[in-house]
This record gives sequence, structure tokens and C-alpha cells, in this order.
Amino acid sequence: MTKLSIIHEHQDWWLCHKPAGLGFHDEDDELGFISLLRNQLGCDMWPVHRLDKLTSGLILVAKSKLSCSRLCQLFSDREVEKYYLAIAPSSMKKKQGKVSGDMAKSRRGSYKLLKSLENPAITQFFSISIGEGLRLCLLKPKTGKTHQLRVVLKSLGAAIIGDELYGGIQNDRMYLHAYAIRFTYEQTAYEFLTPPDDGTLFASPTVTQQVLEWSQPWDLNWPA
Repeated sequence: MTKLSIIHEHQDWWLCHKPAGLGFHDEDDELGFISLLRNQLGCDMWPVHRLDKLTSGLILVAKSKLSCSRLCQLFSDREVEKYYLAIAPSSMKKKQGKVSGDMAKSRRGSYKLLKSLENPAITQFFSISIGEGLRLCLLKPKTGKTHQLRVVLKSLGAAIIGDELYGGIQNDRMYLHAYAIRFTYEQTAYEFLTPPDDGTLFASPTVTQQVLEWSQPWDLNWPA
């Protein structure tokens, strides 16, 4: 396994990059992200949040139970801004806006979006055409539900490319990447972003240029 990338090291936590296709936890005889990182760094650690196996990108890992508790509280209080990139078919019912709805379990480990709003998943997004019947999406989830962004794009009639669980077109990977994160920890503000580094569609010049133009996602005028 290739050495995992450490994007930033703080005295209380690490910000790491998880490759697409690497499970978060161990699966059968295959070591997951946390075990590999623990072996690489040779110390204990506490995951603050997680990413699906097929999703790549930024993830916070705490160095102690105390710092894990502090960071988890930031997530619980919705004081952590997260931004994702995805590629989906251009058949999307709307090209930008906000999607809200409760989520419920469906078949084969999948979820579905409901019309009710008792405890809704909330997602804001932009998208732009990248040609060949595809759109690049920048998504800002306000909540952190399981499969939230995958379900949102499926609900718009445009399952993420490579997301076969939700009917997405087969490709070399699932095109969902945890791109940027912003939060304040111990009275210091932090902003990080890491563009995707694998996948033929992410590597196209059109996508690369648009990602550069979205290099300050927190400053965009997000749809209400």
C-alpha cells in the first residue's frame, strides 16, 4: 500500500488524505485506512469522522480522546464546513440550489431521500458543464448523514459517475471527493483543500481548471 498522505499535522490532530477504494475500517484480511495510518505513524489515534470506501479526500484524525471529543463537538455543532467535488450526468433536474429531506434506509444497504423534513439532510450545490454529457458539482453538506451526497444526486436524477449502488454509470472510480474543509479549533481558524489526484475524469483539463476557480469555496455565494 502506498504511504498515506498527511496534509497537515497539528499538536492535537492530523488532516489526512484517504484514497478512493480504501475502506475506513478493516475488512476481512484487508487493512483499512485507520489501521494503515496507525501502522505508518506508530501511535494511537481516534477518528473524528469518516468517508465511504469509494470516496477520496480529506479526513481528520485526533491524537487523543480529548482532542477527538473537541473536534467531534465542532461537527455536532455544525461548525465544520466541508466541501465535496462530484461528477454526474448532465441530466440533473436542477443545476444548482439546495436539497433538503429526511433520509431512510432502502434496499441493499442504500438510502433514499424523503419529502418529510423532521430531521432533514441539507445540501447546497453548484454545477457546471464539463462536456460529454457530464457536470462537475461542488457540494456543501450542512448535515452529515450516511451516503448523503450520493442520495442527493440520485434524487436529482443524476447518480454520481461510478456509484453503482445508486445506479451510477460504471467507471474507473466513484467520482466523489472530499475537497475542502474549514473550521476553528482552539481559537485558530484553519482552511485546507486538496484537489483529487486519481480518476481520468478528474484529470481532464476542463475539470482541473474549474477546480482552480473553486479554490475558495467558502467565499462563494451559496444558494439559500
